[in-house]
Amino acid sequence: MALIGTLTSGVSALNAFSKDLEVIGNNIANVNTTGYKSSTASFSDSFSNTLRGSSPSNGVTSDTSAVQVGTGVNLAGINQSFTQGDLTSTSVASNLAISGNGFFTVVNPSDGTKYVTRDGDFRIDDNGYLVNPDGYRVQGFTGGTAAAAPSGAATDIKLGTPPAGYELQSYSFDTSGDLTEFYSDGSSVTTNQVALQQYKDPSALVKEGENLYTGFSAAGPVGGITLTKANNTANTNGLGKIQGGSLEQSNVDLTDQFARMISTERSFQAASRVITVSDEVLQEIVNLKH
Repeated sequence: MALIGTLTSGVSALNAFSKDLEVIGNNIANVNTTGYKSSTASFSDSFSNTLRGSSPSNGVTSDTSAVQVGTGVNLAGINQSFTQGDLTSTSVASNLAISGNGFFTVVNPSDGTKYVTRDGDFRIDDNGYLVNPDGYRVQGFTGGTAAAAPSGAATDIKLGTPPAGYELQSYSFDTSGDLTEFYSDGSSVTTNQVALQQYKDPSALVKEGENLYTGFSAAGPVGGITLTKANNTANTNGLGKIQGGSLEQSNVDLTDQFARMISTERSFQAASRVITVSDEVLQEIVNLKH
């Protein structure tokens, strides 16, 4: 039984360390992915075979400690680190980065599916909507005029209509997410405001690929799942600032990842050695009959 247990422990270690190497490899692969957040694997021991249970002292004899033999290791979890990534200027007005807490919200116009993301690699499409590379529309507050700021329920952000006879010259975003449009007649109007959403436990968000997340209910949206100006305006309520013309880079630390990869590789080799030694001892037992 002891040798079988040794083999089991070694195999469980190989499985666990293989997953850790997958996590590290994925981090390194995404070192240049916009808004990517690195992950770390954590482990826990498996149940132990109890050969003798513990017992308290009875006033005459001393207490007795338990005698247990472990059966290996489990992958306890894979946790994301949502630390801030470096901001890099792109000089593209539609590119947005968040300095601090929060996520952008985007909606797939085809089926209405909502996602959140830290990737602000946005563009203005041919219909005037602010969209991500997949064409999903960025959410915020719209309807601003020269006399009133954007308000109302969150909806798709879309450029406004220039004054009659004039054209849109340029636009920019400020730290609160306000989109100000500048027209050829010299006038300017704040027509939209990008909304941000924060979560009590961002690690509960579910990766969906393409730098997008779902799983909002489990993550606990601060202020509720419905976006409102009172709760979801950048640079307020603990939300970060929006930096126009910039992108947030991956927060992967290559030095740390390579150090972890070396440590995990050595751990994998040690687990392999446990299996090899167990095999050698089993071979000796088999040879006892000769």
